[in-house]
Parts: sequence; C-alpha cells; structure tokens
Amino acid sequence: MAELKAISGLGELARTYDGILCDVWGVLHNGVAAWPGAVAALSRFREEGGHVVMITNAPRPHGPVLEQLAGLGVPDGVFDAVVTSGDVTRSLIASMPADVYHIGPQRDFTIYEGLDARVVDLEEAKSVVCTGLADDRSETPQDYADLLAAIRERDLPFICANPDIVVEYGDSLLWCAGALARDYAELGGKTMIAGKPHQPIYERAMEMLGEAAGRPLDKNRVLAVGDGMPTDVAGAAKFGIDLLFVSSGIHAAEYGDPESPDHHQLGKFLGKHDAAPVATIPRLVW
Repeated sequence: MAELKAISGLGELARTYDGILCDVWGVLHNGVAAWPGAVAALSRFREEGGHVVMITNAPRPHGPVLEQLAGLGVPDGVFDAVVTSGDVTRSLIASMPADVYHIGPQRDFTIYEGLDARVVDLEEAKSVVCTGLADDRSETPQDYADLLAAIRERDLPFICANPDIVVEYGDSLLWCAGALARDYAELGGKTMIAGKPHQPIYERAMEMLGEAAGRPLDKNRVLAVGDGMPTDVAGAAKFGIDLLFVSSGIHAAEYGDPESPDHHQLGKFLGKHDAAPVATIPRLVW
C-alpha cells in the first residue's frame, strides 16, 4: 500500500475534482444532528463550481430522507441531489411478484409507494423486503435467527434495502438491514442488493451529477467521501473512483481517538482491507 496521506480539509483536494459522491450517515450527520464542518465543506465545494450528490443506504425514497436532513439541521445549498438505496431498491421490488413480507419499521413502508407490491404474512409471501430491524434501538440480528431460518426454509429471495451492517447514532452503533442480509446469505439464501457497494446506486448518482453539471462528468474527476469499509470504501473501489476516507465513523475504535487517529494503526487497518483512499480525514471539513 502507498504511503497514507492525511489531510486537514477538503480544500486540499477540491481543485482535483468536479463532483463529489458523499455518504450521509457518518459523514454529514450522526443520526442526531448534522456536523457543521461537513455542511460548510460541501457548501464551499459547490460555491467554487463543484457538484455534490449525497449517496446513502437509507432504505427509504429520497423524499423522506430530504425531510430528515432538514430536521437534523442541514440547510439548503449543501448538495445538488440525493440518491438512496431505497430509490434503487424499488426497481428490485418492482421486478418481483407483488406479495412481499416486510422486515423493518412501519415508517419504511414509503418504499412501496406507487408500486404494485402488497405486504402480506410470511406464509403468503413470494419474497422478503428488509429495510432494517423493527426496533433497532433494542434488537440485534440474533433476535431474527428463527425468522431467517423460516424464510430460508421457504427459499424466498431476500431484498435488502439498506446494505449497511451498522450506523452511528450519537455515540452508539445501531444494527441495519445489511446485518440480516449477511446472516441470511450465511444460511445459503439468495440476497438482492442495489445500494452501496453495488453498481446501480453509483450509476444513478453519476447520472445525477451529470444533470447538475449539465454534462457527463469524467469518473476520474469524481471523489467519493465515506466512512464505511464494506459500503463506501468497497463501492468506490468497485466503481473506479477516488475515495476520501472519513476515519471518525463506524471503524474509529480500530485506530484510537476519533478526532486524532493513530496514523500507523489507521494505515494497518486500511491495508488489512486492501483499501487505498487518496487521503484520510478525521471529519469532513473544508
């Protein structure tokens, strides 16, 4: 692995890129409030002529996510558009038989709006759609072991609307749908995933960048910003775009103080995962 480059702000890289694909949860906010430094950095990038698309594994369409961001204190002008895992997952749901069994909180039922999907009991279902744990504040994947076994016994395809394993919520971590998809795959079940790190969400995000810029952008001039190894880091590598790794996110405990990570330990961690970001930064700031 090449020598790890640590930067103090996005401004050190900004002139190299025309567009940014930026993670939301873990970079722009922590589930409780937006980080002012990240808000300012993305706003400044756009003020200087760049374009920003937020790319998130939220299991809902982008409309509810925009409302959530406003509620967390994200003002207008921070980004050009948002694409969610929920947006691209809807095409998977539409391609399957209408009768689906839903795993997740009822607030995520917005993912079915405008589709022919019908939420039914497991006995009637032809597929499963998982947007998360029903109560991610108290449940763990182990609570779903018997349910996943029953789904596997029927050999139902498992559509995962949020590939994240965990996300930050304040100072804690919450389990996500990706953890249940992982466990179902370990049982030998078929999983279907369109969010990060998979291609469909990146293709849609690049289209949105092009719409914002008024022209298609060269992937060599697009920077991904994220904190998740199996999602942001793997997704950027598979899609062939540069990555700025935000080290204070879900992996921070691997290399010390989130605000001032141990450079050697951070380098070892990234090397262990064959990750090669163009740079790292503790939190996104200008």
